[in-house]
Amino acid sequence: MSDKKKITWQALAFMAFSTVWGFGNVTNGFVYFNGIQVTLSWILMFALYFVPYALMVGELGSAFKNEGGGVSSWLNKTMGAKVAYYAGFTYWACHITYIASKGSGSLKALSWAIFRNAETYDSLPTLGVQLATLAVFLLGCFIASRGLNPLKKLLTLAGTTMFVMSLLYIVMMFAAPAINPGATFVSMDLSMKSLIPNFNVAYFTSLSILVFAVGGCEKISPYVNKVENPSKGFPKGMISLAIMVVVCAILGTFAMGMMFDPAVINESTESFNSYAANGSYWAFQKLGEYWHVGDFFLIIYAICNLISQFAILVLSIDAPLRMLLDNDDTRQFIPSKLQKKNKYGVYSNGILLVAILSGAIILIQSVVPGAAAVLQQLTKLNSVCMPLRYLWVFVAYLALRKAYDKIPAEYRFVKNQGVAKFFGGWCFLITAASCILGMYSDDLFTFALNVITPVILTALGLIMPQIAKREQKKA
Repeated sequence: MSDKKKITWQALAFMAFSTVWGFGNVTNGFVYFNGIQVTLSWILMFALYFVPYALMVGELGSAFKNEGGGVSSWLNKTMGAKVAYYAGFTYWACHITYIASKGSGSLKALSWAIFRNAETYDSLPTLGVQLATLAVFLLGCFIASRGLNPLKKLLTLAGTTMFVMSLLYIVMMFAAPAINPGATFVSMDLSMKSLIPNFNVAYFTSLSILVFAVGGCEKISPYVNKVENPSKGFPKGMISLAIMVVVCAILGTFAMGMMFDPAVINESTESFNSYAANGSYWAFQKLGEYWHVGDFFLIIYAICNLISQFAILVLSIDAPLRMLLDNDDTRQFIPSKLQKKNKYGVYSNGILLVAILSGAIILIQSVVPGAAAVLQQLTKLNSVCMPLRYLWVFVAYLALRKAYDKIPAEYRFVKNQGVAKFFGGWCFLITAASCILGMYSDDLFTFALNVITPVILTALGLIMPQIAKREQKKA
């Protein structure tokens, strides 16, 4: 590739930023970590976890530049096909809980776009909401089963628009006092004492929210060797990414601190659940009030979120399934019935399995009191399950460093083997601990759901190779 066609480190940083970061991360951090107290937690998370994570991904992508950059392909080259299967299965299984949340997210966005308030959706009977969520989910399964992905372009458009709005929110919120000096703003206590978090049970059991927020940068690994001077350009891009994300996280947190009082958020379980479910919408609604444009920003955000949520639902049903079943090296561990394709070239039985598993989560939550509590519960469940796929990134990295002399890489995170293995192990432990601690909840039903769901999905991953082995013996 000529230098003219290579990606600059600045362009790489912006590409990665749009992939990793979103406005919902700011809201979740603010709500779950007592407002602006999350600032120190963001800084520590970026310095001790995100930066080494991103640089390790760069080394993996550089070493396996011809393997498509997927985690399962990295493990296939370093640890064999069976470990690669488990990585692919984990990636797919994590999306079962994620898919279950997208239907609820779509209905919430639709309700805000039409009624422009939280009360209408939150006051609906949970059973009715969950049945409607199930209907939306099954519609997504039907579209995915037809081999149609007409929502990809809409997803890209909505994602780009929401990304831009996230940045505009920060700028416009800080400008709001000058535009509307008579408006009511929350007075923030910026003393060091008020910024230090309370390191209690609630804090440590919510860390998975932050891990979930900063994960996923392995998606940009295929671009490592397309960067100008990868050994210097890639780390520059990743460090720039980390700076941009931490700046947006901190400034976004302070912008939200001008709007919302953490004491109000935490005054009751109902209040907390409502802010966790509606905080992003309230933020854009208040921004419109400050700028004298009514609900204009809110409606745009809600419509973009509606399109994005449903498009992600369809893509999350189809794409992870293909990653699991399209791999020739790992297909031997998967029962033949799951590999069946329909006339559209879609794994129809795989989609049926997704419908059963995600549908079960949706129906189980019909007993939860309140639609807002369902969304809060799904956010926590996703923060427990989704980071489990990151564990395989660190396993792959440790395996790569073990084969340091056998597998060359144009870019190395660090040359010292001890330092490299320390960071690989450190990030693995942080991720695992956050997921395990994140399972805890004062609510017995939420706690049970957080524990049972990963256990069932893990058991399914262990059973499938045994079924495939019995099939092969019979054949």
